[in-house]
Amino acid sequence: MSQSPQSGGTFTIEGQKFNAPSCAQGLYIIATPIGNLADITLRGLQILAGADIIMCEDTRITSRLLQRYQISTPLKPYHDHNGDRVRPKVIEAIQSGKSIALVSDAGTPLVSDPGFKLVSKMRELDLPVHMAPGASAPIMALALSGFPSDTFQFVGFLPPKSGARRKVLQGLNVYQGVSLVFESPKRIQSCLADMIKEMPMAQLSISRELTKRYEEVLRGSPQQLLDQIKQREGIKGEITIAIFPARTEQYQVDDAVVVEALTQAAKTMSAAKAAHEVAQNYGLKKRDLYNQAITIKAEQKQ
Repeated sequence: MSQSPQSGGTFTIEGQKFNAPSCAQGLYIIATPIGNLADITLRGLQILAGADIIMCEDTRITSRLLQRYQISTPLKPYHDHNGDRVRPKVIEAIQSGKSIALVSDAGTPLVSDPGFKLVSKMRELDLPVHMAPGASAPIMALALSGFPSDTFQFVGFLPPKSGARRKVLQGLNVYQGVSLVFESPKRIQSCLADMIKEMPMAQLSISRELTKRYEEVLRGSPQQLLDQIKQREGIKGEITIAIFPARTEQYQVDDAVVVEALTQAAKTMSAAKAAHEVAQNYGLKKRDLYNQAITIKAEQKQ
């Protein structure tokens, strides 16, 4: 059952009102601005105005977008906490012929939000799913980083605890491309401290407040960026980090940079631990560094 494309609603851009046809039956995934409200697409506005209902993470946040463009489509919450309960109702509404728009608080839905479960269920039931693409913080951060963009992965938020975070960073350090992660301003300094331990030679690009008034991109090594942020007494805003591991250069165990790293690590670690840490950071084998670490520790005791 589908609805005929008749007038379904209106939206306003800079004082000029436009008619939006009713959307046909189905789920419509709509990318919303990540900061600057002017970044919504024309097609996105048409669907938001023409849909029967808009499902969103936080009605207060999405209301700001609708108020900007004078869209009166009803809002209903759909998020991690109510997803299991609301999802069957959304499916039922679509099966009855309704058009449902799905948005996240900012950016492209299904990227670090619960929307994928709804789309998965829609696919299982062979119900129509459409999308109006648009803003995406990870893709924007990748483009602004200046790093090679032919191979990349999105990891979402890093674990909040150091031990779990360092394990993830170890994996990112051997990935042959750029890794994109979200991080909280409250944890950015502890995150960089862990990066210094796990990937000291990596190059980072920290993008914050993308598309907003104080948009900023910082580039450098983990140590350089930690020093800079400490001098500023922290940074604020939404943060996306692009991580480019130092894997383009092949290191040997007797390279000066490797020997220096091993010497520094041996000051505070056992020979085995120092060998493990340096091996992880420079793509070498622990057994090739272990005897060297023992010799360095012996020299340090003299």
